[in-house]
Amino acid sequence: MSTPSIDAHTIHAAGVERLLASYRAVPPTASVRLAKHTSNLFRSRAKSDAPGLDTSGLTGVIAVDTEARTADVAGMCTYEDLLAATLPLGLAPLVVPQLKTITLGGAVTGLGIESTSFRNGLPHESVLELDILTGTGDVITASPAEHEDLFRAFPNSYGTLGYAVRLRIELEQVDPFVEIRHLRFHSLPDLIAAMDRIVATGDLDGDRVDYLDGVVFSADEGYLCVGAQTAASGPVSDYTGQKIYYRSIQHDAGTTVDRLTIHDYLWRWDTDWFWCSAAFGAQRPLVRRLWPRTLRRSSFYGKLMRYEQRFQIGDRLEWLRNRPRRERVVQDVEIPIERCAEFLEWFLATVPIEPIWLCPLRLRDDGGWPLYPIRPRQTYVNVGFWSTVPVGSTEGETNRRIEDAVGEFDGHKSLYSDSYYSPEKFDGLYGGDVYRSVKDRYDPDSRLLDLYAKAVLRR
Repeated sequence: MSTPSIDAHTIHAAGVERLLASYRAVPPTASVRLAKHTSNLFRSRAKSDAPGLDTSGLTGVIAVDTEARTADVAGMCTYEDLLAATLPLGLAPLVVPQLKTITLGGAVTGLGIESTSFRNGLPHESVLELDILTGTGDVITASPAEHEDLFRAFPNSYGTLGYAVRLRIELEQVDPFVEIRHLRFHSLPDLIAAMDRIVATGDLDGDRVDYLDGVVFSADEGYLCVGAQTAASGPVSDYTGQKIYYRSIQHDAGTTVDRLTIHDYLWRWDTDWFWCSAAFGAQRPLVRRLWPRTLRRSSFYGKLMRYEQRFQIGDRLEWLRNRPRRERVVQDVEIPIERCAEFLEWFLATVPIEPIWLCPLRLRDDGGWPLYPIRPRQTYVNVGFWSTVPVGSTEGETNRRIEDAVGEFDGHKSLYSDSYYSPEKFDGLYGGDVYRSVKDRYDPDSRLLDLYAKAVLRR
């Protein structure tokens, strides 16, 4: 068992005091926001002159208990920093979202997912308790045993019910390496059927499966990436240099096998921001050789994207080429697995975006998460697509069509990017009655933003 670090607890306590002091400094008439240097949200926000909350002391790992397999972590600690502390101990969070700068608090209040989600659910389900700064200026410990209403409503609230100050999460034991089998499919129904069998049994041809996701390149080219932990040493691939992970998946037929260290497997998507680094030329061989390795990461591409949006560089280039502006379509949606092949066929016939990421999930907890009410004991597939399309005749035309289709296929959509729902539709999809009840209790003066205003009106 690792004993808690006095320094880490002292640093955290001082960070909480700075947070509270910065909260008290916000004028009563101003909305409360975090002062963040990075973000993994993809929706624009209205600018605010109000000072943000000081989270500078809330970025570290407080303690790791190797016997209980738990970690106490500050709310603004990134998964990159958490893994740096746990992997040397042979431990990892139950779900590690794909991008290094995603924070623990962000993954819980805004949802997260990865290739362990078919067996471990979503990140908020491995939270045992958390301290939350609420709209009243109080720090409250929420768990299934106390303040359960806030504990249950916090996931998918995006900071509108409070901010995570400390989280205690479950960890699991991991081996040093991951062996991945890439299975080629020429039919989307066949791919989804194989995924469904693996989720149901937890194995492939009698071999245990620890990780499961997939990539669709076209209607007749899709892959399942089936991973298993192993302690056996041997040669491993490196996709932080010239080789690109998602391109390594592709092959003509059958199955190929690859091996990565557990560290490189967990961050396999970060180096190229899945495949989105291509938009900046980072996948061109000459550019890639010149591009510093330390800047081949999602956080740097995110900065470039925000710079491009600020100065509308993409729209200006399209204008110079006498082409229409582009609409950003950056979304993750959950589709019941029995409707997933159908949805993918509709998407590929309707939206000119590829590749598409697939990640199956099943909730672990039957207690319910009212602000993202997908059904327990139901397998869903997270379908992720991130690109741009030519603008239509109305604002957000393609995003609106996708929202309608997700509803028609009995799915649900994450709120980290652009949304266009009406207030009534939004209420029905995202637990409006429960949200207002919890909001009234823990933020009676509406010091924090409203979820609809933040997610749809972009305030």
